Amino acid sequence: MKEIFSGVFRDGNRVYTANLNPGKSVYGEKLLDIVNPEKKHDMNSGFTDSSQGNNTRKNEVLSVQQESKILARIHNVSLENYKQADAKQTDAEGVMQLREWDPRRSKLGAAITNGLKELPVKPGSVVLYLGASTGTTISHVSDIVGKDGFVYGIEFAERVLRNLLDLANRRKNIASMLGDARKTEQYRWVEECDVVFCDIADPQETEIAIRNCEFLKKGGYLMIAIKSQSIDVTKKPKDVYEQEKNKLEKAGFRIIQMIDLEPHEEKHAMIVAKK
Repeated sequence: MKEIFSGVFRDGNRVYTANLNPGKSVYGEKLLDIVNPEKKHDMNSGFTDSSQGNNTRKNEVLSVQQESKILARIHNVSLENYKQADAKQTDAEGVMQLREWDPRRSKLGAAITNGLKELPVKPGSVVLYLGASTGTTISHVSDIVGKDGFVYGIEFAERVLRNLLDLANRRKNIASMLGDARKTEQYRWVEECDVVFCDIADPQETEIAIRNCEFLKKGGYLMIAIKSQSIDVTKKPKDVYEQEKNKLEKAGFRIIQMIDLEPHEEKHAMIVAKK
């Protein structure tokens, strides 16, 4: 288990965030408790599975070799993270709970799984999230920005906004709003942001994202989940990705990375750009 970005962990192909709301899942994702080796603990429960609740433990007897492997995996996390207990959500017993990030249900999760090189969302970041939907991805963004950060979630569909409102009630670093990302005057009061994240199904998605960068701080980042079939079904997805990348460059953005999201998200790509 290694921390690949601040607040984001990877173990093989599995990606996790430190749970800001321990004991609670958002979309049925697996919860995993990791024990700080600096605390005394039973090696038979070095890793625990919390998916079924706080009191559920899946323990197994470990061989000496297995114990060594687990200690090594825990050690990769401990030095950098347990000394920052508030940010990493460790409890009094030195347990940090992680939430598995399903790349099949989150485009940002898919980008990280596929090798995203730079994640602009960091602890303390302020993020404007366009197309927040039911809150799957925004919940992980909430984990990352932590108590010192904040996420403004804009969602156009009233039906899915109910779930987002419920999430915001449980996580105090999320504000959920019914709004049209094409009409920034509806949420003009939003503060300057470090990151604008756009995940909407609209032929003008890139233009809408650029328009919302009026909220972006100087040197801030724009992240766009490009849905090729929503933009132009007559073109090959890679041609659409290049087309949208060119639009950003013409608007004065520097492209940091463009990454294909398959096989997790068919005909989608993520573009990270800096103003």
